[in-house]
Amino acid sequence: MATVESSVVARGATAHSVRPADSLGSNSDAAARDVAGRIGPWQLAKLINESELARVYLARPVEAGEDAAPGYVVKLLRNGWWRDPVAIEMQRRAAWVGRKVSHPHLLPVLAANVKQPPFYTVSPRLEGSSLEAILRRSGPIAMPSALWIARQVAEALDALHTATRMVHADVKPANVVVGPDGHATLVDLGFVHSPTETRHWSARPVFGTLNYMAPETLSSAIAADHRSDLYSLGVMLYEMLAGRLPLSSGAAEELIRLHREGKPECIRDARPGTPKSVASLIHRLLAKEPLRRPESAGQVVEELVRLEIECFAEMRESA
Repeated sequence: MATVESSVVARGATAHSVRPADSLGSNSDAAARDVAGRIGPWQLAKLINESELARVYLARPVEAGEDAAPGYVVKLLRNGWWRDPVAIEMQRRAAWVGRKVSHPHLLPVLAANVKQPPFYTVSPRLEGSSLEAILRRSGPIAMPSALWIARQVAEALDALHTATRMVHADVKPANVVVGPDGHATLVDLGFVHSPTETRHWSARPVFGTLNYMAPETLSSAIAADHRSDLYSLGVMLYEMLAGRLPLSSGAAEELIRLHREGKPECIRDARPGTPKSVASLIHRLLAKEPLRRPESAGQVVEELVRLEIECFAEMRESA
């Protein structure tokens, strides 16, 4: 059985879901030479994030030696959850989905140990920043870039939904990593589940983020399916363009009420100059009733491709 020889505890981390660090450049590479421990064939080079459930490390194969750059990320379930069947099943499912679905915009799982403690998955290290960090740093995103990022995430969701019939259940800017070239990758498969397994949000110890959760996931009255991910995508696209969430509140119960009943400000008012066709897609994605949203992520991809073309055509005409 693999064992963790040592570990480092980060201070002040409060994220509810694990994700790659916002930016890990050459300085971080140098810092990562300080060995944090070893787990099986992996040398844990540096702790980069942690949550209630897991710790995330930069890592390298032990055989590569300590001078090798850490080109992998190991997500390790914290030992306090090693006897929790739900947490273990979440890790196993993430490993299964990450190996089953091969898509350039969905983070793969290259290796895993999910049969006995310690439970962990291994993925390639991504260069770039989380979309959350980009929004926090720069505010609203240019229309062509926002549509491009949304389309890439929609492509990842289409691959996930088609290949596994699973719901990602945690689509949000913190779980989208954008590379220096604009390539977007949807990460964190820790909460994937089938629609038949959906439970009321309050019954889940850690499940998604309320700001991005569809109304049906916040109620036991309506079944949730792949269209719940499309609602989350709509929230994210609105935020990219407006620089703020369509619905927000500091109180959980009020936020839940807003997702169920509240009407967001029209994106054309929140972001003047937004084309009607873009606004139409966003507000259909944000429909309270799942049946009023686009039928599939694939359909959203097709629409976003058309909107990107229209957007670039308008830019050429106005140049």
